[in-house]
Amino acid sequence: MSFSNVGLPGLIVILLIIIVLFGGKRIAEVAKGLGTGVKNFKDAVKEDEKSEEPEVKAVAQEPKVTKKRTAAPKKTAAKTTAKTKTKTISKKADSKAN
Repeated sequence: MSFSNVGLPGLIVILLIIIVLFGGKRIAEVAKGLGTGVKNFKDAVKEDEKSEEPEVKAVAQEPKVTKKRTAAPKKTAAKTTAKTKTKTISKKADSKAN
């Protein structure tokens, strides 16, 4: 069953049947409720868009924070001595192995 062939006379018949079944007063109430619902939906969408815009602007206006570079920690004498001893020991072990 295809509704693509429903013309103007068919639509008029369908509307007359709906009016007879529900009555003009009931159809007016339904249409009013539907209109109110659509209006509330549009208002909510507009309000939501307005509430999002300040957040986007606030994020765009925040200053960029740059990290300050600090000087590398100075090597202590104990760490340097330990590394030197390790290198010396490994060199002696290599020379003994050859």
